[in-house]
Amino acid sequence: MTARAPRVLVAGFQHETNTFAAAPADYANFENGEGFPALRRGERVRELEPVNLPVGGFLQQARARGWDVLPVIWAAASPSGPVTAATYERIAGDIVDAARASRPDAVYLDLHGAMVVEHHDDGEGELLSRVRAVVGPDVPVVASLDLHANMSARMFDAADALVCYRTYPHVDMAGTGARAAGLLARRLAGEQLRLAWRRVPFLIPINSGCTDLEPARSVYGGLEALDGRDACTSFAAGFPAADIPDCGPVVWAYGTGSVQEIVDRLHDEVTRDEEKWAVELLEPADAVARALAADVTGPDGEIGPVVIADTQDNPGAGGSARTTGMLRALLAAASDEPTALGLITDPDAAAAAAAAGVGTAVDLSIGGEPLVPGDEPVTGRFVVEALSDGRCRFDGPMLHGTEIDLGTSACLRSGSVRVAVTTGRSQVFDRNQFRMVGITPEEQQVLVVKSSVHFRGDFAAIARDVLVARSPGLMAADPADLEWHRLPTALRVTPGGLTYPVSPPRPGPLRTRRS
Repeated sequence: MTARAPRVLVAGFQHETNTFAAAPADYANFENGEGFPALRRGERVRELEPVNLPVGGFLQQARARGWDVLPVIWAAASPSGPVTAATYERIAGDIVDAARASRPDAVYLDLHGAMVVEHHDDGEGELLSRVRAVVGPDVPVVASLDLHANMSARMFDAADALVCYRTYPHVDMAGTGARAAGLLARRLAGEQLRLAWRRVPFLIPINSGCTDLEPARSVYGGLEALDGRDACTSFAAGFPAADIPDCGPVVWAYGTGSVQEIVDRLHDEVTRDEEKWAVELLEPADAVARALAADVTGPDGEIGPVVIADTQDNPGAGGSARTTGMLRALLAAASDEPTALGLITDPDAAAAAAAAGVGTAVDLSIGGEPLVPGDEPVTGRFVVEALSDGRCRFDGPMLHGTEIDLGTSACLRSGSVRVAVTTGRSQVFDRNQFRMVGITPEEQQVLVVKSSVHFRGDFAAIARDVLVARSPGLMAADPADLEWHRLPTALRVTPGGLTYPVSPPRPGPLRTRRS
């Protein structure tokens, strides 16, 4: 008699929450996806199998293993302030109701790990606990997580296994979903996985976590060796813009052997030479001057840009994608070299450009973030060089295969400076986001991207250099610049820095907090 294939419930609910950001995440944000795939329900979740997402990698493995998949929902939105209570209850409720009704043999959840909700600090811990309550103690529950997860004891208690990305840019998302499937297969086969975990005593700036650079490159590159034949090891660097008691990095491992020894070795590796995790930033004018002075001609005569990360206005970390500090620096440089900046979210400017038409010179006000002191719109005459419907497919390694819709978009030019303006909000992941409005990234001397690290996945291949600028924005690149109130006691607010609580708070560019 042939054994019945295990019935595995599959769902995803992702949000990285910046509690210092003002705008909440509502249901419409998840419907659109804002740079992630749009919300899918039921059988349409299977459409994500070829996409470089954890759920894609898991679905591929589930099909290969002959599992009977029960797809429920997959939803993600660009980082912002907390998820509204109504939105959370609607999406989490769908997942829990499906688990209750279908009585699956196992559950896989594609989560982020740093979701804060209006009524819950620990969105993932709450969801995992609700799922566990309806499926019971014997049904395996496994989840994949972002490298920037803020791990909680409640998450570990509710799940059989949790595993996070090992790359930043996150080019291994599908691979992480496949690792989650491997852990689930072990649990379905009856293995009892031991867990060990430890917290890291300092916050890691997001730019410092880039696995193309040291020290993250060596730490993450060594995880496979730590795994050996038995263990599955993870290091979540945490999301350092969440004023909650569970904010901060965590290392952990599952296996049947001495996982505590593995975790201790990893913890020692992360905390050795702590100051190496500190972030180095350039002022906007200095970054532009350095980029304009660079030799951007390659050995075969090809041109490639110097890429500048406008990291503190990264919408992938809670920025609004509206600040104008880097645009002002480009315009002030008054260079004849081709330069471009994107993506600025400004529906009014995009609509005005569309109304004027391609080739028209129009007086516009672009961007401006009221919550950043002194960040006024840039007002002037711009030529409408190109218009787009905002639809774009990612061909680079980060979120490869994803299709997004940013609404009416335009390329606006002032002198030699081109600005990509969109209606919807998305951080820059892929070169196609510039090509969408007629800007060829490879032909620029300077290319400013509203992103922190993810852009490197597609832009590193053409960049002659990559610089990181400290232009004012809603996402402090150094977590010591934030006004903390609820961190765990004795956590250092930056590598080698002061220990929380810091009194008085260090002055910084951002003084807002979640109410």
